Amino acid sequence: MSKSSPVEDGSQWEAIATCDQPSSRKSVGHAFMPGAGGMNRSRSPAARPRWLRPRTSGHLDGPIQLRVNEIGQIFHTLDPLPFRERDLDAGVEEYIVGWAGEIAEKRAITIIVYLPPAEAGRDEARHIGEAMRNYFAYRSKVLGWDLRDMFRTGRASLAIGLTVLAACIVLGKVASGLLGAGYFGRFFDEGLIILGWVANWRPVEIFLYAWWPIERRRRLYRRLSLAQVKIEAGDPQGAASGATLDQG
Repeated sequence: MSKSSPVEDGSQWEAIATCDQPSSRKSVGHAFMPGAGGMNRSRSPAARPRWLRPRTSGHLDGPIQLRVNEIGQIFHTLDPLPFRERDLDAGVEEYIVGWAGEIAEKRAITIIVYLPPAEAGRDEARHIGEAMRNYFAYRSKVLGWDLRDMFRTGRASLAIGLTVLAACIVLGKVASGLLGAGYFGRFFDEGLIILGWVANWRPVEIFLYAWWPIERRRRLYRRLSLAQVKIEAGDPQGAASGATLDQG
């Protein structure tokens, strides 16, 4: 999708707001994200974003497309690591991950990077796909480490919580026996039991709810680490079947 096509092709994209200033070479570009609207992460604080959104909802059927003027716009400019091990630019990563989540899990992910002919002919262009896959594979490993740390914390919290619960039950029975079956006996007995269950709130949260979002994200990064990345010289022709990020 070229710069001039999104608003003119009203059948595919709906403009939510327009940009006060023309985008500069330093801007991150127009990221057409799924959901209520897209976002433009401009590095210039004076420019307001242009938000676009698809008129129709559902899964993305086409490839994820990136249009950049320079290869360096794809990666973090301050990363000192070799080219194949660099981190992706934060805006590019957010855009790719956001749209990848809209692709059905059984479908392979394809990323097309459009470069000017001079940039597409550089030796670094041949390694863009490998660098992207390496980055997403690393992110998947990091989330795997986070999951292991979370479960380790959950097991320790569960051991502490069950110990506190057992102690509260015993103390509640002792207090009930000393104070009798009246109001004060019931107060200490039931209060200590409630305290014991509250001590197990954290492990219950971890094992029932907290790990699912991290696992979904990890699976998505793993899918992206297997994505097919194509390098094309020139501009994308149309945006009817895919999502395009303009980094110009």
